[in-house]
Amino acid sequence: MWSRGKILTATGLFLLPLLFATALGQGDDKPIVQTTPPGRFQKIPNLPDCITAAVEQGDPTKGASVLMVKGASGCKAPWHFHTANEQLMMVSGVGRVEMKGEQAVNLRTGGFAYAPVKHVHQFTCVGGSCSFFLHSDAPFDIHYVDQSGNEISTEQALSKRHKM
Repeated sequence: MWSRGKILTATGLFLLPLLFATALGQGDDKPIVQTTPPGRFQKIPNLPDCITAAVEQGDPTKGASVLMVKGASGCKAPWHFHTANEQLMMVSGVGRVEMKGEQAVNLRTGGFAYAPVKHVHQFTCVGGSCSFFLHSDAPFDIHYVDQSGNEISTEQALSKRHKM
């Protein structure tokens, strides 16, 4: 029998390629110059609903990619890690980056953060909405963790009852 978490994961895996369909045909050998229209921003499976993104380059389901990400005021991606290296550069607003074992930092326009493979971190848009470029050097994934660093389900991590 399928649990709700397995159904959500299966749905996300089905929807992820549709979300990033605009990335198909963007080869690394072709220059890209574009303005991202507001209509290209879509919700991303397994992330909070207050986060939307548009693919700027690559295909996040298959390999390296660059996303333009927007977050609403107070939006938080709770403690998690990725199986790829992640680079973030703030475009607007203020983003609070917290890396396990490091002091939290508020990044403003032009601010940069790097999270190596499987490094646990979290991100919050503070003081208003924010936007940032997100580069992943392999397919995009997200693995949420609890306070002890144990992996937990997306549903558990994004539940309003779950305290981090």
